[in-house]
Amino acid sequence: MSKYSFFALLLLSAIVTSGQKSRKQKGSVDTAYFPPSGSWIHQSPSVHHFDSVKLYEAVRFAIEHESKQPRNLELAQAMTFGKEPFGEAIGPFSDRGDPTGLIIHKGYIIAQWGDPNRVEMTHSVTKSFLSTVIGLAVDEKIISNISDTVINYLSPIEVYSPTTSGPDPNMPGQASLLEPFSSAHNRILTWDVMLRQTSDWEGSLWGKPDWADRPDADPGKWMNRERRAPGSAWEYNDVRVNALALAATCVWRKPLPAVLKAQIMDPIGASSSWRWYGYRNSWIVLDGMIIQSVSGGGHWGGGLFINAFDMARFGLLTLHEGNWNGKQLISKKWIAQSRQPTNAQPTYGYMNYFLNTDKKYYPNAPASAFAHIGNGANIIYVDPDHELVIVVRWIEASAMNEMIGKLMEAMK
Repeated sequence: MSKYSFFALLLLSAIVTSGQKSRKQKGSVDTAYFPPSGSWIHQSPSVHHFDSVKLYEAVRFAIEHESKQPRNLELAQAMTFGKEPFGEAIGPFSDRGDPTGLIIHKGYIIAQWGDPNRVEMTHSVTKSFLSTVIGLAVDEKIISNISDTVINYLSPIEVYSPTTSGPDPNMPGQASLLEPFSSAHNRILTWDVMLRQTSDWEGSLWGKPDWADRPDADPGKWMNRERRAPGSAWEYNDVRVNALALAATCVWRKPLPAVLKAQIMDPIGASSSWRWYGYRNSWIVLDGMIIQSVSGGGHWGGGLFINAFDMARFGLLTLHEGNWNGKQLISKKWIAQSRQPTNAQPTYGYMNYFLNTDKKYYPNAPASAFAHIGNGANIIYVDPDHELVIVVRWIEASAMNEMIGKLMEAMK
């Protein structure tokens, strides 16, 4: 993107893009702004006391540090996670577009680049939406206490398999129902340790064993290691995340995308273009309905497909502690718990809140900042101290701290 085109974006009096109308507004900024559905006000960086030249440099830096992974995301998966045991893709992928982003101050867009209307995989940013629907269940007392064991909320789960009419005759005695929290170790796991990725949940789900996700370098440990006490060790693991998504689906007794749409995405004015997918084999029978258990990311495909504008709206919701224009959509208490450092990994809260505890994650950012992060990288950076939300898509993850530093320098 040229310097001219960036400043043209900042200075045009009206910008109309597919699915999202934007208009320029002059004047000062006194209170936070919540964009209505279908539109978003742009303001000049100078109104917000940002240096436009330095702001341009931050945006240019993000564009120049585009991810080196292929834009064909199924190919990117095959080159990385696909090399793991049982690493084959089982969910949908899409090709990605150009580096894209938004810089939002006090709710107003002061810079954008790429194509923010383009719906793309957001990978593990999906986990923040998963923890949100669990938070809604806690707020509504569907889950009484986050310290409760998960198994006390579940019954055996029937897997929907349209290609079979009964038990597999080649595997006599195999249970036809899923019981993902029935082992001696899994029975003591709470919602809290599942959300913090400190559960050490054991088992297989949707054809993926827990040990096959980012497996140990020593194959001898894959299936024979001792289990760690819940809460004692942090390990990022998408099989366990998917077990949590399945449990949440059973608790809600409805598809999680429907919960998210009704209680979060529609109230914050999100578009109708986002989708949340699971896998081709992650269908269950629940209350007589065939429902897909969605995934918590794009490790094997699926997860949330969403545009940058909708990501930014979610970021604004978490910036304002679950409040959207005066309405508390999810409790302030839940957002505070999500931002509480995990003992075994202080830069992680509830999934997928990456915390800047002691400024270890992003040294150039305030310690109070946090980010919803997924592979790609896809990042929703939230900075309460400066009332900032930044969406950055397809940047090298290692470059994000420097991009933040350049943005801090642009603030007068």
